[in-house]
Amino acid sequence: MGTSVAVRSAFIHGIEAMPVSVEVGTTGGVPGFIFVGNPDKQIMEAGSRVRCALGECGFEIPQVRFTINLSPGEARKTGTTFDLPIAVGVLIASRQIPASVADQAVFVGELNLNGTVVPSRGSAAFALLAAEQGLDLVTSASTSAPGPYAANTLGLESISQLKAGLSCLRPLSATAPDTEASSPPDDLDYADVIDQEIPKRAMVIAAAGRHGMLMVGPPGSGKSMLAKRLPTILPPLTPEEQAEALLVHSVAGRPTDTIAAGLPPFRDPHHTISIAGLVGGGSPVQPGELSLADKGVLFLDELPEFAKNVLQSMRQPIEDHFVRLVRSSGVYTFPCDFQLVAAANPCPCGHLGDPGHECTCNPAAVTRYQGKIGGPLMDRIDVVCDVARPSEKSVIRGGKGMGSQEMRELVINAREFRSWREAREDGPAGPGGARLNDDAQRMFESYAERLRLGGRAIVRVARVSRTIADLAEHELVQQDDVIEALGFRSRSKL
Repeated sequence: MGTSVAVRSAFIHGIEAMPVSVEVGTTGGVPGFIFVGNPDKQIMEAGSRVRCALGECGFEIPQVRFTINLSPGEARKTGTTFDLPIAVGVLIASRQIPASVADQAVFVGELNLNGTVVPSRGSAAFALLAAEQGLDLVTSASTSAPGPYAANTLGLESISQLKAGLSCLRPLSATAPDTEASSPPDDLDYADVIDQEIPKRAMVIAAAGRHGMLMVGPPGSGKSMLAKRLPTILPPLTPEEQAEALLVHSVAGRPTDTIAAGLPPFRDPHHTISIAGLVGGGSPVQPGELSLADKGVLFLDELPEFAKNVLQSMRQPIEDHFVRLVRSSGVYTFPCDFQLVAAANPCPCGHLGDPGHECTCNPAAVTRYQGKIGGPLMDRIDVVCDVARPSEKSVIRGGKGMGSQEMRELVINAREFRSWREAREDGPAGPGGARLNDDAQRMFESYAERLRLGGRAIVRVARVSRTIADLAEHELVQQDDVIEALGFRSRSKL
């Protein structure tokens, strides 16, 4: 008579771990493995890996037919994460390890032919699923600690350790965020960016209000240097932000050390990126750069060089803060709550308006180049800053301005003031959530009429002026706040 056992496991769907029961049954017939339950090709190959791994680790290879059922059968199962639970089920069914081994654990991992357990992408998602079920996760000992779920994640180096049960396994060591770990890296500091105090101020405003930002300037003016240092002035991730960003990077198979230390992610895809690379996709479906930047910064350098359809694909995710992909295998949802920072040259040659350099572009080429970004995307950018080439004398003399530490304190203080202010406010606010004093109100109305600002432009300027007021700790937006915000308003052209 045959026997049947069930081992808990899971597979990745989007950024979620979906529970699966790996049922292993023995029957008479030709020895081997039969897989049912909607497996893919990689799972069908698991039988060969499991047989070799069992033999290499000194286990007996039962000469029976094993039927492996992955339940529920309606969901398409993908990946190599079922090697370990299949091996555990075979060992329990053949009475080589006790059934109690599988009582309180979820097993996930690929096996090498020598029995070593290989890390699988999505360890944070698997650990979260196990924690929600009150179980331990047993996976590769080489897996990066999945942040807050490390305590219930047991590391298994080889299936030979199963002979002693799970009591010999130790939890993975967590990467605990501390003050030093969540501080900006020493090799990036705004103090190194010379003669760019106005763009630095724009960076502080954008960081304090999480505004979309566009820098426009000639090549060599320091736009990339400014953008890459933005994470150094952002507050450390909250536990909730850290858990979400960790989940996305884990299922994408990306390193999670900096996120586990509380640092916001920074993504800077090349302008040749495809839509699938930006918003997500592929087979299996994985998150794209928009989601990898979740709770951090997405920097798009040379913005007009991106394909127009790629840029337009960002419109809905920026509004909704998530990407929703519909595929034949199901619906996938990825979070993408990021801060957009972009950089662009003013024209194809890059020297339009650059003192000391002659622009070689004709007006039609300039118009075409500037029109590549598109109005809908520009509508989602609140701060536009001109970045001029620094003077030669300033670069040679090595002058210093605001550094990351000073800028970071301004950002953190502004966000704290905003939380305090919003807790005190009661009643309706003006456009962009800004309450203006009487003088600022009259001046804003005058400038809006004179500059012919549309409704969206008014809201953007109001939002930025409210952030500037928070930096100055003004409960009501004042005239100076509005004037500075108007200086960073979005233009119809670059």
